[in-house]
Amino acid sequence: MKYVPLVGRILFSMIFLIQSLEHFSPNLISQASEMGVPMASLLVPFSGILAFLGGLSILLGYRAKIGAWILVLFLLPISFSMHQFWQERDPFAAMMHHYCFWKNISMLGAALMITYFGSGPCSLKK
Repeated sequence: MKYVPLVGRILFSMIFLIQSLEHFSPNLISQASEMGVPMASLLVPFSGILAFLGGLSILLGYRAKIGAWILVLFLLPISFSMHQFWQERDPFAAMMHHYCFWKNISMLGAALMITYFGSGPCSLKK
């Protein structure tokens, strides 16, 4: 059972580590700008750095509580600025943003649990 938190940390952190690279793409920066994100050319890559650092911290279990707070700071504004399903006119786009919004909120819940409980066994801790 001591490996369960390790597997959980790996699975949880993968989306942040993999998707953080997309935050440097002109397509995502343009999309964020179109959705009204101010200074998207700076904030979108910055959010990618936050996602990567938080995900790496949790993956390794090194200062995971701080890494989880970083992900909280990442997930809150992203959820409400990029996934405004309540304003979407296109039914398919509304459905996709609805799904992504609630996915982010559930990941926010997991990040908040890590801020409280830490990384568990099989971690670098600190």
